[in-house]
Amino acid sequence: MQQGFSWRVLVFIAPALLIYGLFSAFPLLDTLRLGLYSADETGLRSFSGLANYTTILSDPQWSASFWNAMLNNIQFFGMHMLVQNPVGLLLAALLSLKDVRWAAAYRTVFFLPTLLSVVIVGFVWQLILSPLWGVSERLLTIVGLGDWFAPWLGLESSALITVSLMSVWQFVGVPMMLIYAALIAIPEDIVEAALVEGASPWRIFWQIRLPLILPTLGLVTILTFVANFNAFDLIYTVKGAMAGPNYSTDLLGTLFYRTFFGYQSQVASPTMGAAVATLMFLVILVGVAAYLLVVQRRLQRFAL
Repeated sequence: MQQGFSWRVLVFIAPALLIYGLFSAFPLLDTLRLGLYSADETGLRSFSGLANYTTILSDPQWSASFWNAMLNNIQFFGMHMLVQNPVGLLLAALLSLKDVRWAAAYRTVFFLPTLLSVVIVGFVWQLILSPLWGVSERLLTIVGLGDWFAPWLGLESSALITVSLMSVWQFVGVPMMLIYAALIAIPEDIVEAALVEGASPWRIFWQIRLPLILPTLGLVTILTFVANFNAFDLIYTVKGAMAGPNYSTDLLGTLFYRTFFGYQSQVASPTMGAAVATLMFLVILVGVAAYLLVVQRRLQRFAL
């Protein structure tokens, strides 16, 4: 027998709905609305439809900045996918082995940077990599690689890669813990049956463990995607709002900051900033929708 809806449930969910609506839903809707307006020199706003988006995507000055930030964001995400998540998978696989001593201590050490403030991480790595007083050049010299040292944060060709690796170092503990939880949840009967059949540990991992954790790997991927396309604080801490040198580390987050709040010679434009934020939202929305509608279903079927 089906029970009717109890209005008392609203008493419990109303506070959460109120907080979500006030601090998440309403600002999002207001940002979408603000992006459809333009302001004159006096600050008077008028409805302009999609004019802001047309300017961002087609005007030479705006489009160059937007597509540069978009390309950098894709590279930033790619570095995390190629380095952070594979390293997290490797660490999780090693720590899930039964004969690993001090596994809990290792998990704590690898996860600890995630708890640090991004400001602290950026400042410490700037000190380490500084050509003037950093220790990186001395350490490379000790191991015979002194000629490899360069001011990586000051070169256009290496600044984005360097900042990406800083972010990887800080957040590699997140995919490690998620994948580790999925690995230890695999029933031991399956693994023991494979061992009885003579399967090697390498074969067990690739043909049994890895397919069973594919949904978790998909979740890690989409979380990495959302976090990277919302990235701002590390770039701002290390390279400032200008995301130098020559905007080589500029992401959509820093582009939005300069557009909305203004910086140095760039005049603040809340309406154009809202349009940039809306485009960021659409990029993330498309990525998440593609994952939920296509990737997640296939991964779940494969795991089953």
